[in-house]
Amino acid sequence: MMVPLRIIGPTCVSLLAIGLWGGCSQDSASPEAAAPSVESPVISFRDATVQSGLELTTVSGAQPSTQILEVKGGGLALIDFDSDGDRDLLVPNGATLGSPEQGPGARLFRNDGDLKFTDVTPTSGIQHQRWSFGTAVADVDGDGYDDLYIACFGPDVLLRNRGDGTFEDISDSAGVGDDEWSTSAAFADVDNDGDMDLFVTRYLRFDPEQPPPPANFKGLKVLNGPRGLEPLSDLFYENLGAGRFRLHQTGDPLGELEPSYGLNVAILDFTGDGRSDILVGNDSKANHLYRNETAEQGGLAFEEIGLASGLAHDLNGYTQATMGIAISDVNQDGRPDVFTSNFSSDSNTMHVSAADGIYDDRTRQFGLALVSRPYLGWASGFYDFDHDGDEDLLVMNGHVYPQATLASMDSDYEQPALLFRNDAGRFVRDLSVPVLEVPHRDRSAVFDDLDGDGDIDIVVCELNGPLRLLENQCPDPGNRWISLELVDQQPATANRHGIGSRIELSAGSWRAVRWVAGGGPFQSNWSPLIHAGLPPKVDQVEVLVHWPDGVRSAHQLPAGRSAVLRRTSDGILVEFREAG
Repeated sequence: MMVPLRIIGPTCVSLLAIGLWGGCSQDSASPEAAAPSVESPVISFRDATVQSGLELTTVSGAQPSTQILEVKGGGLALIDFDSDGDRDLLVPNGATLGSPEQGPGARLFRNDGDLKFTDVTPTSGIQHQRWSFGTAVADVDGDGYDDLYIACFGPDVLLRNRGDGTFEDISDSAGVGDDEWSTSAAFADVDNDGDMDLFVTRYLRFDPEQPPPPANFKGLKVLNGPRGLEPLSDLFYENLGAGRFRLHQTGDPLGELEPSYGLNVAILDFTGDGRSDILVGNDSKANHLYRNETAEQGGLAFEEIGLASGLAHDLNGYTQATMGIAISDVNQDGRPDVFTSNFSSDSNTMHVSAADGIYDDRTRQFGLALVSRPYLGWASGFYDFDHDGDEDLLVMNGHVYPQATLASMDSDYEQPALLFRNDAGRFVRDLSVPVLEVPHRDRSAVFDDLDGDGDIDIVVCELNGPLRLLENQCPDPGNRWISLELVDQQPATANRHGIGSRIELSAGSWRAVRWVAGGGPFQSNWSPLIHAGLPPKVDQVEVLVHWPDGVRSAHQLPAGRSAVLRRTSDGILVEFREAG
């Protein structure tokens, strides 16, 4: 549990017409030509699960899997349900083919600080046992408390946070209980009317009582799908206020979307016009990018530009099996670049944005292509794990076919994670972290500073395996980091975390950009925490926040501190959390 916030008073906030960022330009040099880093940063994690209280082995069908419904695994949700300033953990959990409505049940773990958690499910009011997959978190009714959406096989569930440590199921009254197979979800205020809209990805139609027969893959009988099975269209729910939603249907801007085996979603400004766009990662079909063209005084308007943007396919024009999504500015031009994890015998993909709004597949140039081919990737994340001023990359892996071996499929069933250290603009695999080299059937993961010590920790969810808590042991981080959260408490908005915001950070010649986005690494949500490692000898960081409503605020924040920018009708206060 975090100590109470100490208010140091309002910052002198200026609303700026231009940003700290200089002119956006193309890369001046390719990553291959980049000089090696002068320093030798160290990335270090330890398995802190045993002492943490996160005692849970998740369920997602039988082990080994025999049907496609069983292989995606379950998601995770970071949610500050008790409003004490740190993120708690919700595990929605799954079920089995024989009883998809009666699994072992969701579990809610309260973060007590110092990487210690308490299972508070019995007192939470959560009695959810349906087979579950992705999650999303937002204040859907504007009462100041984070609510929770769970994407399910069967009716989806919206749990309203009562603010007293308990939840109630409001799925029916909210109008969001779709009863097919949903995989991931994301909240964002895409029409900028002050409340949180909802996008849900859906996969395919599946009947546990009449499952499809096995398919053939590389001469072996394997579980069937997704190709050849009926895909489902994704869903968009427009928030009407007071926790009520309207599903977009035929004739609506996001109604009757093309069925495409949806697996993941990310909502942020991909096109640089200040509006939140929607990127959907699909399995074995082209990815979709819905460009937000909503006018300030008009109704919702979107155009699907996946193919035109370059994000639909890889460099060769092939569709991929997009699972994980990670966002970073890898070429330091101020625009969001998109990493996606994919199936084995294919490569993961690094799409880099250009000044003309087109995304180029530059996976090979960044050193991320060939190394990923033996792996099947899921949750992914860009974070500065070693506090050297740039973001590293972690990809969780594990095959879907229990028969997979290097001999039979060029890929093992259980696989280690892929950790890439950012070395002067090129990603180099780091094999020095023992807990990441142990093979697992990993699926989802969430990233956050769970103990408040200034570095990013990880919770991993393995298919039919125990949760793992990986503590970042960044050696003597000192002041070489900064973190901040946006909290919008204006009466006219329910976008409490500022989803859709863009944050520029600078100190001397060092520059970085972060985004507060809807969606997550895979079937999970991104933490609202903005974190950055810093180069040596940085005492203060200039921060420019582009809020979702177009307001910009400038702040000067000290290094080595965790700040909260609390926006009210009277201005913006800066508060600091004590470490630990």
